[in-house]
Amino acid sequence: MAALAACSGNGSDASGGSDGSGKSSGSAAPTRQAGPAERLAQLMVTPAQVGGRSVEKPGEDYAFAASPSEVRLDKAVCAPLAYAMNQLPLGEPQADLTRVVKTDSMSDAPTYVTLTAYAPGGARSALSGLEKAVGACGAGFTATSKNAGTTYASVAAEQPTAPAGDERTAFKATLTVNGVTHALHTEAVRAGDVVAVYFSVNGMAIAQNRPSDAKPMPAVVNAQNARLR
Repeated sequence: MAALAACSGNGSDASGGSDGSGKSSGSAAPTRQAGPAERLAQLMVTPAQVGGRSVEKPGEDYAFAASPSEVRLDKAVCAPLAYAMNQLPLGEPQADLTRVVKTDSMSDAPTYVTLTAYAPGGARSALSGLEKAVGACGAGFTATSKNAGTTYASVAAEQPTAPAGDERTAFKATLTVNGVTHALHTEAVRAGDVVAVYFSVNGMAIAQNRPSDAKPMPAVVNAQNARLR
């Protein structure tokens, strides 16, 4: 922070910007507040905080959609589930940031971390919408975009990795590809006006027609939750 200093009339050193009458004539520049996007970048976990795993920007070539507006659903109430499982922001965000955390092993499913910042009250509303969708979409739903289409056979609530934040929710979704069933796990944590969504899918197993049950890595979830406090 820069401070403006004024010299006193008697030639002695001055502090606090005295004008000789004992009153401060100087003013300090206000501290710049980080914007929503910058704040999320500061909150995102680093490789050192997740045991040396890589923390990367996900490739756009495999994105289901670029924005929530590109997603179409057979059941509108299920939209938050599709967004959460495709690294798209929930509700009405001010900013969002996604990174994918990977290990060196090709057999390990990566964990996607999506942080979203909201105006006051927005994060609570976003998480409420996700919880409502979990309860309403147990029989599954279909989501489509210009890039792909996915039918989820079922959705069920489950326990989050650990207590964290002000609110939290978690769910499991299943889908069948070429006759093989895959389970995908997602959890979301609200801390103030920020929501963190964790998601995992074993793309390698799906490509190889092997059953999979991909869960967000607990070490990643716990490390990111700790940064939200």
